[in-house]
Amino acid sequence: MPSSVVNSFIYFPETEILRIIYQSGAIYDYLKVPFGISEKFRTAKSKGKFLNSVIKPGFKYRKIE
Repeated sequence: MPSSVVNSFIYFPETEILRIIYQSGAIYDYLKVPFGISEKFRTAKSKGKFLNSVIKPGFKYRKIE
């Protein structure tokens, strides 16, 4: 089932950046996200719940767009 929050995402392993493109069109880079966490996000049944419970509270971010 598609996420109502996350449109798509890209993980950059060389910089440990998880880029999330929201359904709203906003783009955020979450910094220093370990590969294992990005994989758990990738396979999460609910991307929005994982984002709100693990990614947002655990990692610094910067707004790209």
